[in-house]
This record gives sequence, C-alpha cells and structure tokens, in this order.
Amino acid sequence: MTETRPVPKLVIFDCDGVLVDTENLANRRLAEWLTDAGFATTFEYCRKHFSGRSMVSVQKEIEERTAVRLGADFVERWNAGLPDLFSHGVEAIPYVRAFIETVRKAGIAYCVATSARVSKMHITLGQTGLLPLFEHAMFSATMVSRGKPFPDLFLHAARTLGFAPADCIVIEDSVAGTQAGIAAGMRVFSYHADPFSDRDGLAAAGGILFEDMRELAGLVPIR
Repeated sequence: MTETRPVPKLVIFDCDGVLVDTENLANRRLAEWLTDAGFATTFEYCRKHFSGRSMVSVQKEIEERTAVRLGADFVERWNAGLPDLFSHGVEAIPYVRAFIETVRKAGIAYCVATSARVSKMHITLGQTGLLPLFEHAMFSATMVSRGKPFPDLFLHAARTLGFAPADCIVIEDSVAGTQAGIAAGMRVFSYHADPFSDRDGLAAAGGILFEDMRELAGLVPIR
C-alpha cells in the first residue's frame, strides 16, 4: 500500500546546507581552529560530527570530553570571523529557491530555524538573495536553552507561528538537525546531495532522504 503523506501547514528550513552552501567552508575552518587549539581533528570529522550544531554545543562537547580548552571567547571569535569567511561569496543550494516559491504559492507557512545566529543568517542569506524570503520568520538556537539535537528550536518556531508539531515538516541536512526534528514530533526530510553528508546517519535518525531539491515538492507533498 502506498503511503499517503499529508500536506504540511508549516515548512521549517534549516539554513546552512539546506538554503545556503556553507557547511564545507565552515567545517574546513573549524578543523583548522580546533587543531590549532590542541584538539587534533580533520575536516571530515567536523563535517560528520559538528554540522548543524551551534558553536556553543561544539565547545561544550570538546571541553567535557577532553582537556582542551578553547577559551571563553571562542564562540565570539568564531562569529566575528564569519563575515570574512563568507566574504568571497556564498551560493544558494541548487533549486531551493524554486521549492520555496512552490511553498509560497501553495499558501503554506514557512520559516528558517538554525543553529546559527541571526546575524550569520543575514550574511549568508543576504549574499544569496534569499534573505527577503525569510525576514518574516527567522529562528536561531540562541533563542532556546538547548540547541540541536534537542527539539527545543523547532518546537519554539512552531509554537511562535501557531502550529502543532504534527502539522510541521523540517528540511534538514545534518544528523543533529534530523534528530531534533524527529524528537519534536515532526516529519523530517533530510537532504544528502553533498558527498560528505552522513547518509547512513541521516537514515538512522529517521529522516526521509532525498538528493535533489527538485524532488522535494512531490515528495512532501506540496502539490
């Protein structure tokens, strides 16, 4: 029997890796910073384990698990360096704008909810031209006590906009974000076009996998 998926009332987009192509650039720099601080690591490790998470949670995990201390100003220094990191141009994820427009034309509410700060979203969404589409509803992990993989951020976004979790879907690309959406009681569609994405981890977390934004409207479904 073919599964029938209900049309969502709210679409919640993650930002990095779903709307904008920043994950590889950011995780290469993160690997360099962590290694310089004494936590020897690689881009591949950071891409797999830290994608979709806030720098606060990354620092907390490293300092709880190891003797490495990143410094009280680590998160502030990281955020201060983002304009320079993304100054050479950030591109939108292929075909995501068309999907957003499909959601809009269908009269379905949507927002962005990400581990990043709102100031970072202004940089990355601004460079891709997507910012005007999301300025009405931007949610950051700084607005809740616990970031991904906890459900707090997605639940906060749904509650603020007036929707029940069961009526929401989440578009994610990270394992932590997929876990957060599932824990929130929402359907999660997990994008894994990037060769460095953790496909097995996304599937294990409960995400509905897809590789091309052009597939998504029919998969959800929106139309």
